[in-house]
Amino acid sequence: MARPRVDDSHLSDKLHPVIRQIYASRGVNSDEQIDNRANTLHDFRLFKDIEIAADILSDSLQRQDKVLIVGDFDADGATSTATLMQGLGMFGFSQLDYLVPDRFNFGYGLSVELAEHIVAMAPDLVITVDSGISCLKGIERVKAAGIKVIVTDHHLQGEQLPNADAIVNPNRHDCTFPSKSIAGVGVAFYVLIALRHTLRERRYFNEQRPEPNLANLLDLVALGTVADVVALDANNRTLVHQGLARIRSGKTRPGIEALVDVARRTQARLSASDFGFALAPRLNAAGRLDDMSLGIACLLSPDINHARRIAGELDMLNAERKEIEQGMQQEAQAALAKLSLTSAQTPDALCLYQSDWHQGVIGILAGRLKEHYHRPTAIFAAGDNGLLKGSCRSIDGVHMRDVLAHIDGQYPGLIAKFGGHAMAAGLSIEEARFNEFQQAFAQEIGKVLTEEAKECILLTDGELPSDCLNMEFAELLRQSGPFGQHFPEPIFEHTFELLQQRVVGDKHLKLVLRHSSGRVLDAIAFNVDVRAWPDTQVRYVHLAYQLDINEFRGQFSLQLIVRELQKQ
Repeated sequence: MARPRVDDSHLSDKLHPVIRQIYASRGVNSDEQIDNRANTLHDFRLFKDIEIAADILSDSLQRQDKVLIVGDFDADGATSTATLMQGLGMFGFSQLDYLVPDRFNFGYGLSVELAEHIVAMAPDLVITVDSGISCLKGIERVKAAGIKVIVTDHHLQGEQLPNADAIVNPNRHDCTFPSKSIAGVGVAFYVLIALRHTLRERRYFNEQRPEPNLANLLDLVALGTVADVVALDANNRTLVHQGLARIRSGKTRPGIEALVDVARRTQARLSASDFGFALAPRLNAAGRLDDMSLGIACLLSPDINHARRIAGELDMLNAERKEIEQGMQQEAQAALAKLSLTSAQTPDALCLYQSDWHQGVIGILAGRLKEHYHRPTAIFAAGDNGLLKGSCRSIDGVHMRDVLAHIDGQYPGLIAKFGGHAMAAGLSIEEARFNEFQQAFAQEIGKVLTEEAKECILLTDGELPSDCLNMEFAELLRQSGPFGQHFPEPIFEHTFELLQQRVVGDKHLKLVLRHSSGRVLDAIAFNVDVRAWPDTQVRYVHLAYQLDINEFRGQFSLQLIVRELQKQ
């Protein structure tokens, strides 16, 4: 369905009219919101506690304290850890180390078990990244040992804040930082900006200790921001744009260069979607199946050959992850097929558990089922000590963390622990109480899920003028990003004459189409139902598509990427 046309007269008439309408329809209400220069970023001082954190770090630097960064096992956590490791090193910290909780032994965040491990390491200062806001007991244990703690996080706070020395989180209730959707890596980057400001005031920098260029870290910030699927508001778009620009110009670290190579992407033409669909899955594979330290080692590697070896390992882990995921998806689909559901009978919520499912892959499976059925989904796998680890994914209109909070309030003790965002959350429950949770989950979702939210409607940007069906406009579209979560890629629609069709790679459909203007175009539809295609009876198809430039063996050509395919 085409988006309604909106007034775009408030945007510069120097913009291409199609681009101007795309921006306006996505809520851009001033030219400043599409100005991606670094000086448009929000002021760091808007973060609660950030100047306290900078003072603590500055004092630690003067004493050359032993600093431990406690990360997380996803791509945001990995890039956050690498950002602080590199950034603090640039300022002159010499005793830096990091620790990532093993998904399978410690679970998420600074748990009490991990706290004991940290206390044994005896750091002077602990900094959490992409975690910490819900780790009250673990932080209390670390503080009791006389260790200072700075929390940097972006997850939603609970009823109580941890007893840390500083808590830098845009989603704490008393924080005025405008971008509530900034990723963990973005928060870590802002802490470094604040530290630089404090050290300037203390006259720390001189000829022997020059001020570091923090822009060198923006490739990490961009990757982590897109990988965490946070909303690309104006501030996040600027961070991603700046990081992409550095990568495209060759100013990136060996680890990211190696990931780009192993994903068979072209560095000079990298897009935000390449972060999400090519680089992040390989980085995440380490935390899902093995140890995220491998991913962080890749990002921190100073040598391209060493980085390529690690990237090769990550690529193999990602291939293994795909196999595991495919098996789990087939099992989940089989379980749902037994219910013989029609689209009208799809339940309000999906909640599944199988004892042999891999807990590192349940988040992906939850996302896949959520996309397929367009329903809030919770997937569980066996954990330790009789607990199940769960991963939830939601749709617009259902705030997943609020759902879990309501269940926790109504059924005290049913959920052992939980945390997350509106669209994604994690939790632990007792295995013996899975059925009880399943019922509570369905009941709570049923209260908030509206009929409108159940409808899965693909919004397009309407018909693209025929004079825009060319490489020049496709490149202009690419440069108009970054696009991503809550700032979607432009999608157009049209009814084409179908000239040729064939299946490639077992499940993809290559098409040759004729536009009503007479222009002949290539298109590809991924993951089609091969029982329905090819269909020689079909002469016309209505497409929702993205305009793309295909690169093959150094040659570039215009290609439509099909998002929706309807026989006419």
